[in-house]
Amino acid sequence: MAEVLFICKRTVSSSKPVQPGQISPLSILDRVMEHNHLRVVFYYGLQTRRRAGELTKKLRESITDMLSAFPVVTGRLLRTSEGDWTIKCNDAGVRMVEARVEGTVDEWLKNVDREKELKLVHWEEMFQRQYFWSTFYVQITEFEGGGLAVAPPFFHPLPPPRTGKKNRNFHSINHYKSAKENSVPASDTKQTTITLKFNQEMVKNCINMARTTNADNCQPSLTPFEALAALFWTRISKVKGMKSGLVDMSLCLDVRKVLGLEKGFFGNCMVYNRVQGDGIQENDLSKAAGFIREAVFKIDRDEVMDLIEWLEQENWKTYPSCMNGSCLICANLENMNSYSAVFEENSSPLRVSYYIEPSVGAGQILILPSPGGDGPCSRVVSVTLPEVEAEKLLEDGLIKQFGPTIWMGLNRNLC
Repeated sequence: MAEVLFICKRTVSSSKPVQPGQISPLSILDRVMEHNHLRVVFYYGLQTRRRAGELTKKLRESITDMLSAFPVVTGRLLRTSEGDWTIKCNDAGVRMVEARVEGTVDEWLKNVDREKELKLVHWEEMFQRQYFWSTFYVQITEFEGGGLAVAPPFFHPLPPPRTGKKNRNFHSINHYKSAKENSVPASDTKQTTITLKFNQEMVKNCINMARTTNADNCQPSLTPFEALAALFWTRISKVKGMKSGLVDMSLCLDVRKVLGLEKGFFGNCMVYNRVQGDGIQENDLSKAAGFIREAVFKIDRDEVMDLIEWLEQENWKTYPSCMNGSCLICANLENMNSYSAVFEENSSPLRVSYYIEPSVGAGQILILPSPGGDGPCSRVVSVTLPEVEAEKLLEDGLIKQFGPTIWMGLNRNLC
């Protein structure tokens, strides 16, 4: 596979100066996720060949216009006297990295893996010099044979966001408390990411297989997330050799809608909710889906506000910086609406890849939107596990039964 050639790093500033002295403090949900970050890669297959650097120049101009509307993006991170992060808005701009790869974007996607894909995302650890650290970088990689990759990695707080009530909010708060007790450092074991694409028919089949029946013989509908999360929860538990029950899992859920926030809200709105695997067998997809559905249903506005209040009252700094703990993480990223990021000439992304870093604990499941054309229920599932476990997962009989397309994996032919 062609290597990524880095051309230069530059600063892109807003064309409109910001108001002097403007400060934007980060919320408690931002701060508690301080050391986690999100890496995203958008791939575009453009029809018209361009001169080297032409697309990058055009994007630079576009970013300049965008920064005028979002001055907080151009700021720099600072700590308050209490040690909390805030953003000082100024005209420092954001960092932009320009890179180039031989061949076409289609050739790249046929052979890409986790290690190579992350080379398209620029990342620097600069906590000791935070004032000079841009809130995010943008890496623009042009494929000389045609195509483009745009990668904006985010420090996790900056996304692409009581008496009588303790029983109600225990499930969310329990994850944060147990994370302190069970947190594990990043493993030296090589992590591998596999990405599987499920079309609408496959997802509907999974929903039918996982559908539960109540005492009145009614069949409550499951969402694609609930069904796919149950599928991979049970299969990953199997490859991990669980003898009784499933590995404990924490659902990472977007609560913008729950809190009545617009999609454009700038900040972290993801919360964790722990689901315990005791009493669920690896073949009991229906029961696993029911546990997940119940956990999702319990995340209402009161639950989230109680969690925020608890985090603010407790000293959140005494809790792990990475809230993954020892659990398997399953993140619902269906609402990202990634494929609406249209480039020029109505060019939608060919593919969008997500990584939540660092990868610790038992592994990660990211359930993502799928490109248009396969129906509203189609989904992409990205799984990060130790390499040996990832290989076993691709060979799992139940996953093979659904026949997903392998976008990234150790073996691209599911037989």
